[in-house]
Amino acid sequence: MKYDMAAEVRGQVGKGAARQLRRNGKIPAVLYGQGECLLLTLNPETVTKVLHSRGGSTALISLSIAGATSKAARTALFRDYQVDPVTGGILHVDLFEVSMNKAIRIKVPVSLVGGVPAGVKEGGVLHHNLRELHVECLPAAIPDSIEVDASSLQIGQGIHVKELTPKEGVKFMDESDQMVVSVAAPMSEAKLEALLTSSAVTEAGKEPEVIGKGKEEPLEGEEAVEKGAAVAEKGAATAAKGAAAAEPKAADKKEGKEPKAEKKEAKEEKKK
Repeated sequence: MKYDMAAEVRGQVGKGAARQLRRNGKIPAVLYGQGECLLLTLNPETVTKVLHSRGGSTALISLSIAGATSKAARTALFRDYQVDPVTGGILHVDLFEVSMNKAIRIKVPVSLVGGVPAGVKEGGVLHHNLRELHVECLPAAIPDSIEVDASSLQIGQGIHVKELTPKEGVKFMDESDQMVVSVAAPMSEAKLEALLTSSAVTEAGKEPEVIGKGKEEPLEGEEAVEKGAAVAEKGAATAAKGAAAAEPKAADKKEGKEPKAEKKEAKEEKKK
């Protein structure tokens, strides 16, 4: 579906000019493609309306640009847009001009249809693996979404990209073996408890991590020789220091013996 949108060429750039535009009820935009880049202003209400439509970000836009050199309408797609995280308002829009005669690649959302899958009713868990698909087609053939009927899926079953039937003129670019949607078996309480217990044992059995104690890298060549010499020199100094400390002790011990012998001889002479 194509939407009409009015735009105006703007000359001022920068954050200050963008804030002024928003205060005046407009939002800045840029139109890329076809060999040029145009600075535009858009009506935020129109942009929001298109983004919230069925086509959303894949909708074709017919731009009527006031102030442009060419008066002809241009066809474009939303390339990107920024939203205010507080107010939710649109802050900036990037548009990409396309040619209706050239195929383009675009991401299209996946829509699940057919109601609740049979496996989910039996207690299975639904996994929506791919929420978008990459497609290649002409702009006029861009689908609003890729509808996937998962209602017949049983537990343990799924739908791959290769099992989807594309619309005429649309080619899927994703890997054919990628899973789009599946229904998994629920995890039993015993299995969950065993998993939690094994996780707890693994965490408890881990050795405490030593912080700040790193592993020294091995030295090579001259660095190893220098380090070995330094270690040997340090060992020799330690040995010399120990020998020097031992000498006084031996001398003191020797000197201590001689006075005792002299005292013994003096006592024997006194007895005589």
